[in-house]
Amino acid sequence: METIIVIVFILGYLCIAFEHPIKVNKTASAILTGVICWTLFMLAEPFDSILSSTHYKTFIEELKLEEGLERFATFTNIDLYRGFVQHELGNHLDSIAQILFFLMGAMTIVELVDAHHGFRFITDRIRTKNPKSLLWIICWVTFFLSSVLDNLTTTIVMISLIRKLIPNKDMRLFFAGMIVIAANAGGAWTPIGDVTTTMLWIGGQISTGAIMKSLFIPSVICMLVPLLYLNFTLTGTLGEHTEHQTKNQSEEIKTGRMMLILGVGALVFVPIFKTLTHMPPYIGMLLGLGVMWVVSELINPALDEAMKKNYTAAGALARIDVPSVLFFLGILLAVGALESMQTLHHFAAWLDQTIGDQKIIITVIGLISAVVDNVPLVAASMGMYSMDMYPQDHMIWEYLAYCAGTGGSILIIGSAAGVAAMGMEKIDFIWYMKKISFFAMLGYFGGCAAYLIIQPLMH
Repeated sequence: METIIVIVFILGYLCIAFEHPIKVNKTASAILTGVICWTLFMLAEPFDSILSSTHYKTFIEELKLEEGLERFATFTNIDLYRGFVQHELGNHLDSIAQILFFLMGAMTIVELVDAHHGFRFITDRIRTKNPKSLLWIICWVTFFLSSVLDNLTTTIVMISLIRKLIPNKDMRLFFAGMIVIAANAGGAWTPIGDVTTTMLWIGGQISTGAIMKSLFIPSVICMLVPLLYLNFTLTGTLGEHTEHQTKNQSEEIKTGRMMLILGVGALVFVPIFKTLTHMPPYIGMLLGLGVMWVVSELINPALDEAMKKNYTAAGALARIDVPSVLFFLGILLAVGALESMQTLHHFAAWLDQTIGDQKIIITVIGLISAVVDNVPLVAASMGMYSMDMYPQDHMIWEYLAYCAGTGGSILIIGSAAGVAAMGMEKIDFIWYMKKISFFAMLGYFGGCAAYLIIQPLMH
């Protein structure tokens, strides 16, 4: 059954990749893949790789304590196995829901800023009409913003911004591709910029100062290589803007500026809130959304209810891209099934036995993260390597943070930033693979080489 589930996952992945030729929306394929994988997992006969896993043994011990030995003795092996699958599904749903609420909160905040024309405060100050000059500005802003926020939030903000700056759809797709690369590169070198780096930071494998010092230059190179490539090959124009005049433009600019400051403040406050309260990031995001929702209700008291709705969070929620959120749900469910089946863990162990060289293995893990979500890959790697053998800030952990954080840029669905961009700009998987993947891979290997050269000099 394990083999069948893996085949279903691969077929689902191919349906997502060939969304346009088969004329089936990628969200439908992702949801079906996730549901079918978990259903087959539930209906399967208990297999050895599950029964011998640490997760399963821990579940059994917790169940004994919860139910008592007398009641536990009445459970059959099938009961225990199915209880384990339900337990694992609940755990994954918990982590997935946090990501989805975070995503929905960030998208709604950005929509609110956009509804009040808050991005004009920025776009009106960017005067360049040269696509190459604008590309450099956008990439550097994305890179540093991602290191302060995170790559997912930054991608949502920056793609909303380029919609105002680049009316030309074809040109905008190249910018969106570079935003994904820059956001993932910028997120890799700080503990709060990427979920995998955060996992390693919370787990004690890396420290703040060491990871920033070690990965800054490799991350910059990871972005610069594709940027230089496009700087020589990018052709076309940004397109013509169609200006929309309003009756009370000065009032609009005033409220727009206020909502922009509030929105950026809410997004920047998320990592601060997490550090101060130790609450999950989505709570901080929802707090920011709640504050903006109240403000949006109060700043236009003279408008009637129908008009007012366009400027409130209720209206923004109606405009966010729900299919993209459901696409996330389907993909993460499918990958969660492979993780719970120990497939990813066994694959990581197989790499260790087959290849042996940790540097090559971690480079390969980074490439695999372009296909499979990097979170379970990093989780499997954290379980595979002991901190007794590889202490804090060892090359293994730093290199893993870089590779897992930036390797996902090679394919559009390899990272949260890529999936968000794919949903917001309707980027085709095959288009990204043809136009962006090659130089994203060049940037990835450029950063790998930079880290492996610099690392011995820093330790």
